[in-house]
Amino acid sequence: MKPFSMIREFHLADWFTLGNAVCGIGSIFSTMTYVLSDDVTHVYYAAALVFAALVFDILDGRIARWRNKSSAMGRELDSLADIISFGVAPAILAYGCGMRGLYDRVLLAYFVACGVSRLARYNITAEEISQGTGKVTYFEGTPIPTSFLLVMLLAVAAAYGAVGENLWFGTVTLAGFTLHPLALLFGVSGSLMISRIRIPKP
Repeated sequence: MKPFSMIREFHLADWFTLGNAVCGIGSIFSTMTYVLSDDVTHVYYAAALVFAALVFDILDGRIARWRNKSSAMGRELDSLADIISFGVAPAILAYGCGMRGLYDRVLLAYFVACGVSRLARYNITAEEISQGTGKVTYFEGTPIPTSFLLVMLLAVAAAYGAVGENLWFGTVTLAGFTLHPLALLFGVSGSLMISRIRIPKP
């Protein structure tokens, strides 16, 4: 096999999908920098990179439809990029902003697991939902990019100094372990992703 032969098979939309993934990784790096430096500016960078990932995610779909070029590999790339940018990156940002108790970590891991499950379900049911037309008319469960709302919330919290020990709603101790009630929002978001709620696709 010739070097870079796989890259030659990429469509234009696939490059935008990779841009989504790169932004997600960049967001994780920015959160790590915040934890090391305690410079809240890096929380804003992390949130901005998730927003950039969202822009790439929107554009890759539109470009694929515009050029009428889509593939199974493109669909898989999109799911892998989404789990980085809208699953792992928001969970890492929440951890970095102070949700570090045992129950917090369970909720954040649950959120990511729900995102993975939701994307896997979409990939195997997309053809069935489209009823052979090739166009998916609705989503089952909330799309994983809706986690950007949680990222925005954390950016606002950072702007008000409500991170770390000052995280909104404080802490609750249960059986000797810590829960930040704010982490429950990630549990709710994850549950909505794996629900059977039907959301029309634009």
